[in-house]
Amino acid sequence: MTRKLTSFGGAALAGALLILAGCNASDNSSVTAPATSTATRWSAFRDAFLAGYFPLSPTFAVYQGKHEYDGQLPDWSPEGIEKQAAFLEKAIKDAKAFDGDMSDAEKFERDYLVRVAEGQLFFLRDTDFAQKNPAFYVGALDPNVYIARHYADPATRMKAFIQYAEKIPAAAAQIKANLKLPLPATFVKFGTAGFGGFAEYYTGDAKAAFAAVKDPALQKQFDEAAAKAAAAMRDLAAYVGSQPGTADGYALGADKFAKLILTNEAVDTPLDELEQIGEADLKRNQDALRAACAAYAAGATIADCMKRMNADKPADGPVAEARRQLPQLRAFLIEKDLVSIPGTEQAEVEESPPYNRQNSAYIDIPGPYEKGLPSVYYISPPDPAWDKATQDAFVPGRKDLLFTSVHEVWPGHFLNFLHSNRAESIFGKLFVGYAFAEGWAHYTEEMMWEAGLGDGDPETHIGQLSNALLRDCRFLSAIGLHTKGMTVAESEKMFKEQCFQDEGNARQQAARGTYDPLYLNYTLGKLMIRKLRDDWTKGDRSKWKAFHDEFLSYGGPPIPMVRAAMMKESAPRAIF
Repeated sequence: MTRKLTSFGGAALAGALLILAGCNASDNSSVTAPATSTATRWSAFRDAFLAGYFPLSPTFAVYQGKHEYDGQLPDWSPEGIEKQAAFLEKAIKDAKAFDGDMSDAEKFERDYLVRVAEGQLFFLRDTDFAQKNPAFYVGALDPNVYIARHYADPATRMKAFIQYAEKIPAAAAQIKANLKLPLPATFVKFGTAGFGGFAEYYTGDAKAAFAAVKDPALQKQFDEAAAKAAAAMRDLAAYVGSQPGTADGYALGADKFAKLILTNEAVDTPLDELEQIGEADLKRNQDALRAACAAYAAGATIADCMKRMNADKPADGPVAEARRQLPQLRAFLIEKDLVSIPGTEQAEVEESPPYNRQNSAYIDIPGPYEKGLPSVYYISPPDPAWDKATQDAFVPGRKDLLFTSVHEVWPGHFLNFLHSNRAESIFGKLFVGYAFAEGWAHYTEEMMWEAGLGDGDPETHIGQLSNALLRDCRFLSAIGLHTKGMTVAESEKMFKEQCFQDEGNARQQAARGTYDPLYLNYTLGKLMIRKLRDDWTKGDRSKWKAFHDEFLSYGGPPIPMVRAAMMKESAPRAIF
């Protein structure tokens, strides 16, 4: 998903890596850490933190609906990045030392703040992503909010886009100065596609989006700014691709990977134990797939069974099929009374823009400061560079796509954010973490099957299991690529042979694991939510709706924090 999650800049890569952005030097040069240490009430402390946070993260602010930050871009100079880190360090120190009177809810929010800041600080202090990983930048460069989110009239959004485009050349120069070649081969491909895709988008789809604005002077200003921005992005893409990529160089290493999931998700489970947990879930889903295939395609191999399921494609394409699926899924939720649906907001379905096709599907959801705007569920076409057979296989079968629609919309990300946008805590509204968001969305796929979606149809079950296996291989690939010396080729082979993914998806997912080490969070979060549900309901399915509503009410903190609150435990624990 693409709504900015918890970072200085937010989440790109379809809800993958938490990307970090800073302040625009020309607009925010006077921004410093707020005087939170002098606050005597928690609400004053929290408000002072946010007053300092938004200017330091203008892209995050815009995606939450704070349009006073429209058009601003990060300062990615070494000084700007250091400024971000210093702000977070002071916020953590001051929050831990805060000794004013606090309710239990305020203590939870304080711990929430500390977890968010520690997770973001990890990327600034403990990784070299700013020097190596193009994904560090792509999320904050994303201008889709000005194009697809109709928060204002077209002329107003066009002016915001022009402000954004005018800042691109300076930002591109900073990125170019930061990135130290050669980069890992998967980073080269991601960077050239991402930066090059922006160049095409500025003068193509973005231009077309504002064609109806009948203001010649504004159109001229747009063309000039877009042309310069596109040239800067093409130059940056050429720079990233100017040296051959290396086969390695992407791994965090075991110590940093362990710190990554501790600081971002409050999970301190030893990596060997985590790997065993992932292998057990992989086997559980493989066994279920064998049973479903025996009923659906008796005598066929698992690979042929999956190909048969994937061959059942919508004649008019996945976008049209997804548009048919969404009202049916919403009706199923209401019929089964599985979870509350607050509000009347809707999700639209569109083809994803060229610069953001690293994942097959994702959703862009308006933030809590927006009112009454639709979300957009994007579905990506195949890479035109692939051969025809690979392109054809990439287009999902109807039942595979059904559970992608579950994941992205009903009752996955879209419903999660309907709840989080209404959370009592402002932190619950703003800071929805990776494992919470992706864990919930992935959890709902199996939950919907268990609740009767498809009425026991084996093809439907295979569609659900295809998605589950994809996430199991992400889990194991993240650990393997970053801590076990796994190569990209070995990861791709695992996606194909152990999780039965098609060639295009396997290639795409193996590469993603190198620049998005937290993509294990889909399965990590799902397993923690399943365990929490079983413990909280004590196996009583009639309590599922109450559990789902209570879980979603927290917004999106690390799941061990939610477990401690719901189970009345003394401290957060990661329980699988």
